[in-house]
Amino acid sequence: MPKIEVNEEVFYALADPEGRGGWDNKEPVEARRAALEEALSCAKAELDSDPWSEDSASLPPAERTLKIELNDTNRPDLWATAGCARQLRLHRGGGRPEYPFFSYPGNLREADHQVLVEASVRGVRPYLAGFIAAGKAISDASLRDMIQTQEKLAWNFGRKRRTISMGLYRIAAIKWPIIYKAVDPDSVSFVPLQWDVPLTLREILKQHPKGREYGFIQEHEPFHPLLVDSQGAVLSYPPIINSADLGAVQVGDTDLFVELTGTDQSSVTLAASIMACDLADQGYTIKPVEVDYAYDTPFGGKVTTPYYFQEPVFCSLARIEKFLGEKLDAGACTAALERMGCKAEPAKSFEKGAERGGQAEVEGVRVWPPEYRNDFLHAADVAEDVMIGRGLGSFKPARPRDFTVGRLTPITLFSRKVKEILVGMGFQEMIYNYLGSRKDLVENMRGDGSRIIRIANPMTENYEYVRDGVLASLLTSESVSGHSVYPHRIFEIGKVAYRDPEENYGAGTRQYAGFLHADREANFNTAAGQLQTLFYYLSREYEADEAAGSFTGKTGDPRFIPGRAAAIRYKGKAAGVFGEVHPGVLENWGITVPCTAAEIDLDALL
Repeated sequence: MPKIEVNEEVFYALADPEGRGGWDNKEPVEARRAALEEALSCAKAELDSDPWSEDSASLPPAERTLKIELNDTNRPDLWATAGCARQLRLHRGGGRPEYPFFSYPGNLREADHQVLVEASVRGVRPYLAGFIAAGKAISDASLRDMIQTQEKLAWNFGRKRRTISMGLYRIAAIKWPIIYKAVDPDSVSFVPLQWDVPLTLREILKQHPKGREYGFIQEHEPFHPLLVDSQGAVLSYPPIINSADLGAVQVGDTDLFVELTGTDQSSVTLAASIMACDLADQGYTIKPVEVDYAYDTPFGGKVTTPYYFQEPVFCSLARIEKFLGEKLDAGACTAALERMGCKAEPAKSFEKGAERGGQAEVEGVRVWPPEYRNDFLHAADVAEDVMIGRGLGSFKPARPRDFTVGRLTPITLFSRKVKEILVGMGFQEMIYNYLGSRKDLVENMRGDGSRIIRIANPMTENYEYVRDGVLASLLTSESVSGHSVYPHRIFEIGKVAYRDPEENYGAGTRQYAGFLHADREANFNTAAGQLQTLFYYLSREYEADEAAGSFTGKTGDPRFIPGRAAAIRYKGKAAGVFGEVHPGVLENWGITVPCTAAEIDLDALL
């Protein structure tokens, strides 16, 4: 979960300007801690460390740091001093702030500054949002908070800068309009931040620390994004590094240009809105910037940012009552929602009626998310904000009305039975990760990768794919066990996942059992005998279909030797495969003895 560090004095001044929170130094330490913990609950946050420990108690508030852990990843607006403080201030009854600098669909504000987005960047990193923050000199505390917000948004919300990155620039030296384009990485050079000699974009990826850290985003692309002013001076190489000239913001600077680039326009625009609202709350004057695209975007060819694009959400009072267990009127709901920063009003809408599929008019509330939020995906999100806005302590506790007893699921009980039988047959149980590399799960298994699921944002290529079978995992162990006395008998029972267009989410998850036998004498009869023994003790009958390939949907399974493998069918449906492992697979794994194996879909046997 995201964690932020905030200056205590700045945070209290923004969260409780009237000093009514009970957090100041006049109160005992325990009372201050309890009051702050209770206040943070409205932001789904808690103190990560004790700000009044012996080490820091003697420091003045201006030098103390509060460490706050946020327990909600759907609210990136809370990942900064001003955003978290704003939520506490609103929940205590502070007025909903106005942000007059926002543009709306069909009502774009006039802007004195412009960014031209060229067509060349469309297939590279196509979206940009920006604004100008002016009228106030940057202090050391505010600069640190800007950098923290920049990193939190880009790392957590922007998926390590893949979908969002941010840059800050001194506006005085910029010659407008700014141009955003794609260039050959070997054709442009500039002096990057924290460097003293010019480097080309490709050299930055290899030599600069930030280039080595984030180079994976751009290194395989033929063209790379670049931000320059009208005179050709480089502002930055998104999403890698700013220039050492225009991109070096320092304490005391008064006018800043804030830009964000990325691959998803709504995320980039929301992140810009969050940053603009935070700086406005801190006393900066926000001036919009016109972004003129050479191509069409979901928000149009010309967008003036900050830009409000969120849609209103309706939630019926009946649904709120169902979610919260207490009947509330529209007035109580709107009051609670306003304490969460939302604009809300009583409303009526039509929902499907209970009789003959008709429609019935229902009472409820219509909610407009604040400019810095876009987490209302369902009416349940409205009910949640009503609950938090009203306060969890305001709901009367109720005893559970149903008596339940926890028990194991049928598939778990059945899996345990299979495990006991395989252990009794002389097999040793193994446990593996469900994630693996493409090399292990596809290439070594002679597959085409048509069924396998790839993780969108893997931490490493070794855990980039979700396994679609257990055989690769078993072969992993066998590949490093050549020094052990044969025969080797190992098995695993666990989950697998694969692409399935017939499932709601396009993927299916099943419980598989797999076993492997490695020995000089291992052959098809070995696997057939072991499989027959297992099914005998499970009291189930199966059929062997020599056209192996029940999991792949093709004739034959490339993991097994043709003619020495068979599909398992239970009550006429595919339930697995068994046979002799293909020599090509064994060679890929570096295994030098014959192996037989089986994979069984335990869900199909229930």
